[in-house]
Amino acid sequence: MQPPKSLFQDYDAMAEYLTDITGRSQEVLREFAVRNQDTRRLTGEISNDPLNVGEAFQEMMKSLSVDPGTVMQRQFNLYGDYAKLMATMQRRMAGEQVKPAILPTQGDKRFVHPAWEENPMLDFVKQSYLIMARWLEVTISQLDGMDEHEKKKAEFFTRQFIDALAPSNFAMLNPEVIEATIESKGENLLKGLKNLLEDIDRGHGELSIRQADMNFFKLGENVATTPGKVVFQNDIFQLIQYAPTTETVAKTPMLIIPPWINKFYILDLQPQNSFIRWLVDQGRTVFVMSWVNPGPELREKTFENYITEGLFEALGAVEKATGEKKADTIGYCIGGTMLSTALALMAKKGDGRVNSATFFTAQADFKESGDLLLFVDDEQLDAIEKQMDAAGGVLEGRAMATTFNMLRSNDLIWSFVIDNYLKGKDPARFDLLFWNSDATRMPKKVHLFYLRDFYQHNRLAKGEMVMDGETLDLGDVEIPIFMQAGETDHIAPHNSVYRTAQLYASKGNKNVQYMLAGSGHIAGVVNHPDKKKYHHSTNTALPAKLDDWKAAAERHVGSWWPYWIVWLNKISPGESDARQPGDRELDIIEDAPGSYVKVKA
Repeated sequence: MQPPKSLFQDYDAMAEYLTDITGRSQEVLREFAVRNQDTRRLTGEISNDPLNVGEAFQEMMKSLSVDPGTVMQRQFNLYGDYAKLMATMQRRMAGEQVKPAILPTQGDKRFVHPAWEENPMLDFVKQSYLIMARWLEVTISQLDGMDEHEKKKAEFFTRQFIDALAPSNFAMLNPEVIEATIESKGENLLKGLKNLLEDIDRGHGELSIRQADMNFFKLGENVATTPGKVVFQNDIFQLIQYAPTTETVAKTPMLIIPPWINKFYILDLQPQNSFIRWLVDQGRTVFVMSWVNPGPELREKTFENYITEGLFEALGAVEKATGEKKADTIGYCIGGTMLSTALALMAKKGDGRVNSATFFTAQADFKESGDLLLFVDDEQLDAIEKQMDAAGGVLEGRAMATTFNMLRSNDLIWSFVIDNYLKGKDPARFDLLFWNSDATRMPKKVHLFYLRDFYQHNRLAKGEMVMDGETLDLGDVEIPIFMQAGETDHIAPHNSVYRTAQLYASKGNKNVQYMLAGSGHIAGVVNHPDKKKYHHSTNTALPAKLDDWKAAAERHVGSWWPYWIVWLNKISPGESDARQPGDRELDIIEDAPGSYVKVKA
C-alpha cells in the first residue's frame, strides 16, 4: 500500500475533479440565471463610488507626485526587501535553515496551516504578499502634505485592498482549500458555488454573506429565551418585562436601552451567556426596549422622537408596571448615545425619573471614535442619503452591517468567503454570528442626525446640541454614572468612552466611574461570570489622562458583571416583593421576545 500523496502532489487527480465540477457548475449557473431573471436591485441616483474612495486615492497620488524623492526611497526599500526575500529563499532551496524575511503579525489566522511554511512555493507567495502589504501601509502613512482625513481614508481602504488580495483568499493557493478539494473530489467548490448564488439570491442581487445558519436559530426557542411578557408597545418599540426568579427584588426597576442598529437579544442569546437572565437572577426587575425594525412608513421619525416616544414613554410604562417613579438605566452603543442625550435634556427640564445610568461601550464624545469617522464626510453622507431615499427613506440593514464588517474584514468578511465559497462549508450554528447577521433598518432622519450631529460635528460633546429648545450639557447630569469600555473595541474605542466619562464629571459629579473590560464591542460586554474569561480593570479615580487611569488601575481576572452589580446595589438599595408582568396597570400583550424583534430586514 502506497502512502498518501502530500499536499500539491496530487495535481492529476485534482485536475480530473475540477473538470467534472466545471461541467456541473455550468448547470447550477444556468438554473440560477433562469430563476433570477428579475433579481431586484436598488435603484436611484447613487454614486458608483458611495464611499468616496476615488477622491482619497487621487489625493494620495497627488501627494506622491510632489515628493518624488520619498517615492524613490520607498521604491529602493521595496526592492531591498524583495532582494532579501530572494536571497533567503535561495539559501533555503540550497538546504540551509534560514529565518524568514518577514513574518505574519501575531494573531494573523490566515497563515496558520503548516504548508505556508513547509512548502517553499507557498512560503515565497506568503512572504511576497506580506512585504508588499507592509510597503503599501508604510508608504501611505509617511505621506506629507495630504489632507489628514483623506489620508486616513486612503490608509483604511488600502487595508481593505490588501486584505482582499491575501493569497489565502484564492482557492489554488490556500492549502486548506486544496486539501478539501482533493478530499471531497471537488464537491466543496460546487457546494461553495451554490452557497455563493444563494447569498446573491438572498441579497436580491447583492452579495449577502451568511455568517451563521439562519434557519437553525428561532427567536424565543433557542435564542432570546428568558421568560417575560410584552407589556407596552407603540410604533417604534415594544417594552418587555421579564419574570422574576427571586422572591424579593430591588426597589428600583432596571430599564435597558439597546441599540436600534442591532436587535436587543445580544443581551439574551442563550441561558448560559444571557446578561438579562443573569440580571434577573440578581434580584432586579428588568425591562428591555425592543426597537421596531422600521420600514418606509417611519421615515419621518427623528432622533428626538426616539427619545420622547421611545425612552420617555418607556420610563412612563415602567412606572405604571412597578409603581416606582425612578428607574436605573443601561444604554448600549447608540442606545447609550441616545440615553446620554436624554439625560442632558432631562437635567435641563428637571426630570428626575432616572436614578442611575450604566453605559455599555457607548460614546457621547466622538472626537476619537475611530475608523467610523472615515465614513462621515459630506460626500459620503450625501451618498448615504441618496441610498436611503432610493430604499424608501430607510437605511437597509445590510448597508450598516457591511460597514461594521469592514472594520474587521479578515475576521468578518474574508474568513467567511473562504469557508462558505471555497471550502463549501455550511454556515455555523453560532448564536452570536446569527445575531450579527440579523440586521435592522434605520429611519433616514434618525440615522443622518446620528452621523452628522454626533460623528461629524460632535455637537453634544461641544455643548452645541439643541433639543426641545434647550442647549444640552452632560456636565449638568448629577446622577451616578458607570461607563464600561472594551480594550479592543473597534466601534466605540475605549479612549472615546473615557472622554465621555470626563464630560459627565466636568462640573463636579463625583459618582462617575469608568471600567475597562478585556476584549471588544460584544465579547467585552457579554461575558458571563461562569465562563471565567477575559479580565477587567478598575480605578474609581478619573484623572485627566487615560494613561494615568490605566497606570493606577487594578486588573482583575474574569467578568466585570459582579463588580458592576456591587456598584449598582450601593447606589440603588431597597427591596420589594417580586413583581410579575401584568400585575399592575399594564396588560400583557404577548410573550417575550415579542413580535417586533422577529421582523426581518
